[in-house]
Amino acid sequence: MNRDVYGGGPMAKAASSVRDPAWTRLGKVVGRNFRDITTSSPSRFAILIYIALILIFTGLLSLPLASADGTVTPFADAFFTAVSAVCVTGLSTVDMSTHWSFFGELAIFFGTNIGGLGALTLASVLGLVVSRKLGLRAKLIAAGDTNPLRSHGGPVNESQTVRLGEVGHLLRIVALSTILIEAALAVLLYPSIVLAGHNWVDALWLAPLHSVMAFTNTGFTFTDGGLNTFQYDYWFLSVLMVGVFLGGIGFPVILALSRQLLTPRKWNLHVKLTLITTVILFFVGSGVFLALEFLNPGTFGTRDAWDTTFQAFFLSAMTRSGGFSVVDISNLNGSSLLVGSMLMFIGGGSASTAGGIKVTTLAVLALAVWSEARGRVSVEAFGRRIPSDVQRVAVAVLAWGATIVAVSTVVIAQITQMPVDKVLFDVISGFATVGLSAGVTESMPDSAVYVMAATIFFGRVGTVTLAAAVAATSSRQLYALPVERPIVG
Repeated sequence: MNRDVYGGGPMAKAASSVRDPAWTRLGKVVGRNFRDITTSSPSRFAILIYIALILIFTGLLSLPLASADGTVTPFADAFFTAVSAVCVTGLSTVDMSTHWSFFGELAIFFGTNIGGLGALTLASVLGLVVSRKLGLRAKLIAAGDTNPLRSHGGPVNESQTVRLGEVGHLLRIVALSTILIEAALAVLLYPSIVLAGHNWVDALWLAPLHSVMAFTNTGFTFTDGGLNTFQYDYWFLSVLMVGVFLGGIGFPVILALSRQLLTPRKWNLHVKLTLITTVILFFVGSGVFLALEFLNPGTFGTRDAWDTTFQAFFLSAMTRSGGFSVVDISNLNGSSLLVGSMLMFIGGGSASTAGGIKVTTLAVLALAVWSEARGRVSVEAFGRRIPSDVQRVAVAVLAWGATIVAVSTVVIAQITQMPVDKVLFDVISGFATVGLSAGVTESMPDSAVYVMAATIFFGRVGTVTLAAAVAATSSRQLYALPVERPIVG
């Protein structure tokens, strides 16, 4: 029997492929190319995803439907808002409470949620949607950003692949936990919004909107006067701080705490370093702001002791990456602006919605300095040795961040001719995706706006992709060159 005649042979398959509609064949080609990109270069794919999202939301925010007055928003403003939303930054060149319509606010709502999931996590989720399942390489990619068992940089080894079969499940947990946390925050914020004078219908939108801005560490405010209405509502401000804290410690830490909250001895090194460094920075920052601003009439000088103390803690939490503010940041003393810049540059936890160089980077560098001062060959913490490749990544991330901040500050200061200390504050706020402003961003010309947008973009995806590139290119060298010591220090 001729199998080609009766539909079983290669001729029948070829005929079938010819009969396939053109859009079906195109879909197969696109899907195959998409899977190739996701598995060959996750860092490059993450950048492409962010660029695509920025362009999509720029288009949406440019529509007349997105503005409150029904006019087309200037491209520079729409583009910058899209970058700020997708990169969960919170800086703006327009009045967020009056410029956007409900459609515009809805676009920003989804943009911040999508951007808050993280570059590599988002890439893995899209890969999962297209391929219907995660291949081994895609699971390794996802594990590099979200797997709480990942204890050091470089390629994932055997001890870290224990739960690679659960990575798809882990990604679903990330998305589900985001929804649950934001919903809980919205419920807690709702009564305060109603008591502040908003009707219950508007509060049904403002509550989830502010909960998303807190958990994603974005800091956009959509009420007249920002948070001035809530400056003495300690419940509202405390809920915002909790949301910022949960979003800033990172999904691996949240997952580990959900499983081992009462057994801290089982926490891995990443969890311990993240929590300890975060708590130390929170209290130290609060104490410094309290000391520097206690007598400043433009910030804390007119408040009582309790309110001053609380606002110092709130400001410390928000300079880490939250972006909300009760006091006018432009009224801070120059010394406070410098301290705030330092806290913003550090940022939050790895694999989180926060920006900056990350608290674990600071912890690794501090431990390396401490070990060098004590003459130890290896860097150790909590009975564990931190490998040299992690230390190299920490140094590279620090250098990358400092270079971006320095170049952007010089360029924007030259364009705007504004005080360097305030320009530096806004630039670091953009790089670290914080969203606090000393009054520079909203008054910049378009040329400086584009520079700031690039700073935000590189700050959000640059450190992640740089760390991934350094780890991926680490190779074993089978020989050693002669040693020669240059003079250092």
